[in-house]
Amino acid sequence: MKNIVLFAGISLCSSITFADEQRQVLMVLSSYGEVNENQALIKPGFEFGELTKAYYVFKRHGIEVTLASPSGGKPIADNYDKSAPYNKKFLKDEAALSSLANTYKLDEINTNEFDGVFVVGGKGPMFDLHQHEALKKIIANIYEREGVIGAVCHGPAALVDVKLEDGQYLVSGKRVNGFTNGEEKAFGSKWLKDFPFLLQDKLVERGGIFEQDAVMLNQVTIDGRLITGQNPFSTVDTARAMVSALQVELLPEQLYQDDATVKLYELFLTDRQLAIKQLQNEPKNYDLKMLAMISVVQINNATSEFQVSASAALLEHILPQFSHPVIVTTLAKAFVRMGQPEKALESLDYGIKKFPGNKEIKSFIASF
Repeated sequence: MKNIVLFAGISLCSSITFADEQRQVLMVLSSYGEVNENQALIKPGFEFGELTKAYYVFKRHGIEVTLASPSGGKPIADNYDKSAPYNKKFLKDEAALSSLANTYKLDEINTNEFDGVFVVGGKGPMFDLHQHEALKKIIANIYEREGVIGAVCHGPAALVDVKLEDGQYLVSGKRVNGFTNGEEKAFGSKWLKDFPFLLQDKLVERGGIFEQDAVMLNQVTIDGRLITGQNPFSTVDTARAMVSALQVELLPEQLYQDDATVKLYELFLTDRQLAIKQLQNEPKNYDLKMLAMISVVQINNATSEFQVSASAALLEHILPQFSHPVIVTTLAKAFVRMGQPEKALESLDYGIKKFPGNKEIKSFIASF
């Protein structure tokens, strides 16, 4: 780690630039994760994909990264997809793997060496990072020295008890986000019962102005030097926002297929023709199965008729290219909700021909 002196009175957000000074970011991981003798996860840890995506955003922009955790050493990750390109790259990167195997202990960190902190999510932070005294001091100190604080998914749990010199909570009066109550309900059932609090509720309780997008869509909230991302698909944009806040010139965006797919769904909500054109012109940039499942998730968790109708329209477009009984039944449910029983029956008729004998489709047909 290289010492960086932040001269008094000079803000990272000032007009002065430091072309010859390399920025330093501390990436924080939970130490809560634990596996049994069969290497099965028995306590949740950090989100590997959030580490790897953010790590390479910082590295690509010439930012030096230091990994740290409450216990130091090698923390345990939640289960993850080793074939994802960002994870595969990290697993072949000897320097990155060495850093992960030898994370610094948080209580040994010299905050004067860092321009920013990025807290990686995963369920683990809900158990250890929110109450780690050294981390709270690190975050408060770097923020009050005009540094940049970023966190994604459950990472903002590390912020909920951080107080500044004036006694106010860091998040008080600031726009923030994190893994939402709706996302917990949809995806967090395994560990949710053990959580000490719900992240969205606690951020609001601490005076945060909570912002959110629909379930598992990309949302990044920037309030000055506090930058928070809603879920794993917000990781890259959260890290890029930090790069910008650190006054490092942003390079052109490089989208991973999963993030691109989420953004294509979001584009479909505002410009269906353009979204379909992009999908047709560059199909390799997107995961059709994932696009279908995003639509299914949105229909199942919709809070507005627009979400239902838009997602149903996208599923109709996808269905001839990628079909599955879950897609068929979800589409039928959407048509029922929209008061279009004839179209629901058309969808189910297609499904029973495509998947003869499927019990879920037959059961839905019988309910009419």
